[in-house]
Amino acid sequence: MSKGKVLVVGSNATRIETRGGRTGATGQYLNETVVPAMAVIAAGYEVVLATPNGTKPHIDEVSDKADHFGGDEAAYRKAKAFYAEDPSMNNVRTLAAVIAEGLDDYAGVFVPGGQAPVVDLMQDPDLGEILRHFHEKAKPTALLCHGPIAVASAMPHAREFRAALVAGDLAKAAEWARDWQYAGYQMTVFSNSEEKIVEDYILHAKLYFNVVDALQTAGGKVVTTAVDFEPHVIVDRELITGQNPRSDHPLAARLVEALDRATAA
Repeated sequence: MSKGKVLVVGSNATRIETRGGRTGATGQYLNETVVPAMAVIAAGYEVVLATPNGTKPHIDEVSDKADHFGGDEAAYRKAKAFYAEDPSMNNVRTLAAVIAEGLDDYAGVFVPGGQAPVVDLMQDPDLGEILRHFHEKAKPTALLCHGPIAVASAMPHAREFRAALVAGDLAKAAEWARDWQYAGYQMTVFSNSEEKIVEDYILHAKLYFNVVDALQTAGGKVVTTAVDFEPHVIVDRELITGQNPRSDHPLAARLVEALDRATAA
């Protein structure tokens, strides 16, 4: 018997804006999606995957390799098979449908990374409604790598906030972020130095804004490691955030711990 349902929120973005009016390929990271989802299922919970438009998230090809599973080819193949074949990864709902059916039955929510959430999830009004519910009910809310930027969607003016960031107007962005429910929370997210590596060697272009700067502008107390790609997880109240792809297993463990505490209570 399931111990409860956990909502996994995926992105539908496949391109991200870069300076000069260009775009670069993006998507969701494979390990960041499946490692926590598989851990949650192994702990006895049911996973429900939902996206803005109800289609399965696109996996960023940069993440589709054994390197993101510690070089373990068997773990990589297992992860690919899980994402391709497991019903939890294929019975995709829209965020709106999840809201319409009711959020009370969900024990927690998880948002994986890859840069894709920077495009759609951080300004999605349905996700904002979902996160406001989980905040109000103090339910475990976990986000990994670029995923933590999705908490911006809980702002009443999330779209305006993002537009101000793209325009480089941090003062205006801070105004749009006023009364944000996560202001003052400690959190982590993909660091500026880690992002520079992606810009230089993967995108070959500069992004309009970094997620660290965005969350700090909104009032988040962002802490990142001094060593790039060192696993790092922060827990503050219901919010669980992981900094980078290598934080997948530590974040999964903290999420399961939080779910077990919440369901026991």
